[in-house]
Amino acid sequence: MDLSSNSLSGPIPHSIGNLKHLVFLYLYANNLSGEIPNEIGNLVELNHLELSGNSLNGSIPPSIGNLKNLVRLQLFDNNLSGEIPSEIGNMSALQLLDLHTNQLSGHLPDSLSQLLNLSIFSILTNNLTGMIPSDFGRNGKLQDVSLSYNSFFGELPRGLCTGLALQIFTVNKNNFSGALPSCLKNCSALTRVRLDYNHFTGDISEAFGVHPNLYHLDLTGNSLTGTLSSDWGQCSSLEMFHIDGNNISGEIPATFGKITSLQDLSLASNLLIGPIPIELGNLSSLFKLNLSDNILAGQIPSNLGSLTKLQYLDLSRNKLSGNIPHELGNLDPLLLFDLSQNNISGKIPNKLGNLLMLQIFLNLSSNSLIGLIPSDLGKLSHLESLNLSDNFLTGQIPESLSSMLSLESVDFSNNNLSGPVPTGKAFKDDSPQAYVGNPGLCGDFQGLISCYANAIKNSSIHRKKLILLIFLLIVGVVLLIATIVAILMFSRKKREKKIEIKRANKDVTNSIWGRDGRFSLSDIVNATNNFDEVFCIGKGEFGSVYKAELSVRQVIAVKRIQAQDTEDVQDIYKKSFENEIRALTEVRHRNIVKLHGFCKSGGYMYLVYEYLEKGSFSDVLYGSEGERELNWAMRVKVIRGIAHALAYLHQDCTPPIVHRDIKLNNILLDSEFEPKLSDFGTAKLLGLGSTSWISVAGTYGYMAPELAYTMQFTEKCDVYSFGMVALEILMGKHPGDLLSSLPSVSSSLENDLLLKDVLDQRLTPPTGQLVEEVVFLFEVAITCTKEMPEQRPTMQLVAQEISVRRQAYLSEPFHAIRISKLTHYKK
Repeated sequence: MDLSSNSLSGPIPHSIGNLKHLVFLYLYANNLSGEIPNEIGNLVELNHLELSGNSLNGSIPPSIGNLKNLVRLQLFDNNLSGEIPSEIGNMSALQLLDLHTNQLSGHLPDSLSQLLNLSIFSILTNNLTGMIPSDFGRNGKLQDVSLSYNSFFGELPRGLCTGLALQIFTVNKNNFSGALPSCLKNCSALTRVRLDYNHFTGDISEAFGVHPNLYHLDLTGNSLTGTLSSDWGQCSSLEMFHIDGNNISGEIPATFGKITSLQDLSLASNLLIGPIPIELGNLSSLFKLNLSDNILAGQIPSNLGSLTKLQYLDLSRNKLSGNIPHELGNLDPLLLFDLSQNNISGKIPNKLGNLLMLQIFLNLSSNSLIGLIPSDLGKLSHLESLNLSDNFLTGQIPESLSSMLSLESVDFSNNNLSGPVPTGKAFKDDSPQAYVGNPGLCGDFQGLISCYANAIKNSSIHRKKLILLIFLLIVGVVLLIATIVAILMFSRKKREKKIEIKRANKDVTNSIWGRDGRFSLSDIVNATNNFDEVFCIGKGEFGSVYKAELSVRQVIAVKRIQAQDTEDVQDIYKKSFENEIRALTEVRHRNIVKLHGFCKSGGYMYLVYEYLEKGSFSDVLYGSEGERELNWAMRVKVIRGIAHALAYLHQDCTPPIVHRDIKLNNILLDSEFEPKLSDFGTAKLLGLGSTSWISVAGTYGYMAPELAYTMQFTEKCDVYSFGMVALEILMGKHPGDLLSSLPSVSSSLENDLLLKDVLDQRLTPPTGQLVEEVVFLFEVAITCTKEMPEQRPTMQLVAQEISVRRQAYLSEPFHAIRISKLTHYKK
């Protein structure tokens, strides 16, 4: 009996116990309340019992132990309390037991060890305590064990992974202690391990060996000792490696440079010594590197500047020496840069002014830096905190730093700086302690001598300033006259009929492009032969896109928008242009297309993006590459990337951004098939006090159904479009016909579609772990296309689930899975 995902309310009737021949009972994702009736124990032939995602309370009835044929028991996401009944150990056929996110308390019953067929066991996020039964895991079939966010203590069972089948093992945020089970070392099936924030001790090398499938390891906040083995270099699937806050010693093995899949490497707060291996420069996928609070010495490897996806670099609180490599100025996506409390010397490289995305802070304090503060640091318009204190810097604080509009905190204390302090907001609002130890500084701030008083004392300087002021006034008047003359001449020339290429070059000669000023609009006009159709690579509702190969060997994509027919049309195009700029100048994400520059000139508006070699995903999917290049692993990668991009827009942007036009044509691919979300022309910023009632935007076939009668855009509209796109990627065609048939499919078994027949028939069926990933993605995608917005998950949940859940529990072979069984997903 399947009554799941409805709006049923009230208690489960006691008469349910009369259905003694019931095999499957699905009541999940409703609004059921009250206690689980004791009569549930009468359903002795029951195979699946799923009551998750309701508001059930009370304790689990002991009579549930009568269900000796039960294979799956899922009671998660309720308000169940009390202890887990010991009778649960009588359910000898049980393979999956999921009780997570309740209010269960007490100890785990020893009878759990009697469940010899148990493979998945999840009790995370409860109030459980005590020790884990010592013989738990003896059955050798455990694959997924999740005990996180409870209050367990004592040692882990020695035979927890006896069968070497364990894949997912998460016990973080408990009070476990002692050494880790030695059987973990030989468990090559491990994929995800979280032991963080416990009290584990012992040698890390004795607990872990070579784990070719492991992609996530977090040991943060324990008391582990020993050294890092070179065997970690053979863990070729690792994406995240965290051992922060332990007592690990020795050097960082050079073999870490072989783990090219690594994205997040954090070894902070340990006792590591020696140099930073230059091999870390090979980790091209790395976006976070934290080696802070160790005893590392030597110079910073210059090839770290080749990690072009790096967003967080923290090498603070070590004993590093030498100069700051100027190559670090190539780390375009960097958001945080911390080299504080080292022995670094030399000058601050001017190229650090190229880190235009730097936002959280730039901290070079407590080193031995000399020379001037580069004025190019003023280009860091997103930076919020700048700390250059406790060095030997000289000269003035550059006035260009006043233009850093996002700057909230500065610290220049204990240097040899002189001259006036800039007048920007951050300089006025900060504490006087930010300038102490610089006797030559002056300004109208507490603790500093007035610059005006200094000027009066030196009359010769005063006279020079007066002469300079008069000179500047004269120059200003001359420039004003010249500007007026130039405007008059330009207006007259505009009426003259000249060839278009000359007019364009005249018009844009001084329009500097790009946040780093590396090219101008005239360079682009020349590179595209004045936007000749030969260079056009795409056309959309709001403009055409051209490919431009500049003389500096940089290939870019240029969107040109013409808006000059009528005032109303011009307003529409202008709004699209401004929306895209607002959205793209704020976002920083690996799966969102990068905006290089923008301007308006000569009746046109321009946006300059990074050029993505593979073009739109639609062209690739429906072209010859759809079969040859877009295998199942690649399609899973693309769906994950777009999910993370949308989760970032909805959750991490302030205010949140709704894209409103998610479709295959707006997903671009680089040379490595990394997806990038593009075309923010219809993006809506949902700020406080703003309305989300707007004119219809988006593309039919991908728009959420509620827009037909509400015209109200929310993040759930993007979720629907994402679901449509994900299904289209998996099916190799638009899913419209499939979705319209779902109601009848679920009610008629003989007409029910098989998943294998719906997936893209150009590819051979997925195998291995990809089977479970594709099934789970299809299930999530269908849930995203629910007709009612409140039944759709958030993109944050989707991104989290498809990243963390590398496998789903398949109760039947892939070739037998029916579409109707994939329409009930709920976390």
